[in-house]
Amino acid sequence: MMRERKTLDRVLSRAGAMSRKQAELAIREGRVRVNGLRERDPATWVDLAQDRVSLDDRPLAEWKAVHLALHKPVGYVTTRSDEHGRATVYELLPDVEAWVAPIGRLDRDTSGLLLFTNDTELAEHVNNPASKLPKTYDCVAAGELDDQALERLRRGVPLDDGPTRPALVELFARGEGRTQLALTITEGRNRQVRRMLEALGSRVLSLQRTAIGPIRLGPLELGRHRKLSSREVRALYSR
Repeated sequence: MMRERKTLDRVLSRAGAMSRKQAELAIREGRVRVNGLRERDPATWVDLAQDRVSLDDRPLAEWKAVHLALHKPVGYVTTRSDEHGRATVYELLPDVEAWVAPIGRLDRDTSGLLLFTNDTELAEHVNNPASKLPKTYDCVAAGELDDQALERLRRGVPLDDGPTRPALVELFARGEGRTQLALTITEGRNRQVRRMLEALGSRVLSLQRTAIGPIRLGPLELGRHRKLSSREVRALYSR
């Protein structure tokens, strides 16, 4: 049976210890050993079926997968650091010692559910466009959108990067110069919901993501995070 071999930097990333870029640096700094010997070449081939890998003298097998849900407030950017000095979502995770990365993004003016993990396999699965994982948003739009406008959302809206897939639309309220609705999309284009509303001659007044596939925001308080249950993680993998 052919063994599965990976480069050392990829092995560290796949184990959830750190990003691949961070792994390259850690290896070059001499923090990684293979079979007890320090290895400084990120491109070294490793077979975990027979090679023992450790990071900072800690066996790689001890690194555990972390899966988190965060209720992101408006005003935070989805990056680890920001050159403009804006608040980042990592400031809301001070007690998370493991390296984690967001699965997808929410723009600065959007609140709601944001997932984090060091499970690169799950992140790739969720982010893969072929998965068509539904994401639901509660939206307040400018103007009183009529039934014809809502039907355009349901059929798909032409954008400058191509027409969107059909969306699920639930109307909550319409009046006083605004429309409240829930919008479920199966794509992850940049600022997609905002662009869809703008294509109708409207604009988003407020936007909150309430669900990613089977994961719901629920009663999670603004700015707080929680661990996903093993059942929730399995449900994400099954989508």
